[in-house]
Formats: sequence, C-alpha cells, structure tokens
Amino acid sequence: MRLKLFNSKAQMQMSVGTIVTIVLLMTALIFGLILTRNIFKSATGAVDLTDQQLRNQINELFSEEKRLVIYPATESVEIRQEKIDAVGIGIKNLLEGVEGTNTFSYEVVVANADRCGNVDVLDWIEVGASEDNIPLAVGDFTSTKVRFKIPIGAPLCTARFRVNVMADGADYATTFFDISVKPK
Repeated sequence: MRLKLFNSKAQMQMSVGTIVTIVLLMTALIFGLILTRNIFKSATGAVDLTDQQLRNQINELFSEEKRLVIYPATESVEIRQEKIDAVGIGIKNLLEGVEGTNTFSYEVVVANADRCGNVDVLDWIEVGASEDNIPLAVGDFTSTKVRFKIPIGAPLCTARFRVNVMADGADYATTFFDISVKPK
C-alpha cells in the first residue's frame, strides 16, 4: 500500500513538473516571437528613430572601407500610401592625403522608376533630397534622413533612388536604395 501511495505522489509531481516546463517553454517562445517581430518591424525605416539612434545604427553599418551607407541595411523600404517613412544616409570621410575638415554634399536622384509610370517619384521626398556644405573631419561620419510621404493614388510600384555624394566638389561615393509603394 505504501509503495502505491509513493508511486501516486511521484506521478503527480512529475505531471506538475511537466506542465510547468511546458508553460515556461511556451512563454519563452512567445517572447522570442515578439522580439523577432519588433526587430524586423524596427528595421523597415528610419522615420521613428531619433538622430542619435540613427547615428548609432549607421555607425554599425560602416566597415573600414565604406564611404556611404544606407539604413536600413536591406536598402529597401516599403511605404503605404498616405504614410511617411524615411531612409537613413551615412557619409564617412575616408579621404586620403588630406587633413582637417572637408566639405561634403549629397543629392538623391531617381535611378529607375519605369514601373511607376509618368509619376514624378521625386515629389514623394518630403525633406532631405539634398544637402550642401556638410563639414566632416577626416575619419568622422555624419548621418541624415530622407523622408518620404507617399500620396494616395500613387502607383503600387518600386522606384530605385541613387544617392550621389560629393567631397570638396568632386565625386566621392554613390549607392542605391528602393522605395516600394504598398496599398493604404
């Protein structure tokens, strides 16, 4: 009788232990899914980032030889009609044989918008299409945002933009990023 009572207690403790383990594993799974969703959600654009957060994100993208980087690193942002989002631009002064501060400028131009029909996709840029007279010391970097506002009625398409950077009036670096318009 005593052995039977001991077996029942052991079975009950084992069942409770199994249930607790399952609950803990499910909780960890849910937290993992939430974390993953937040990571991918935050990597879609730069509009909600403060200037310091954008600077930190862009600093992580630079390697020793990169002069120009785009945030998000995927170089592609999906924006819904009537919404605002941004692309971060980072410029690093890696000029050789110079010292002190150099003057940089950048301009965002359309590289390819064939799928967007006759729409002037540059009109989607709300602020940050270009900037002149950016002083930058050798080895330092700067970051800025190009804000896009997609109007209602904009075609559902993908447009490619090119960022051209000049240093002291000479070509310095260029890169591309894409803006995909999604329905409202």
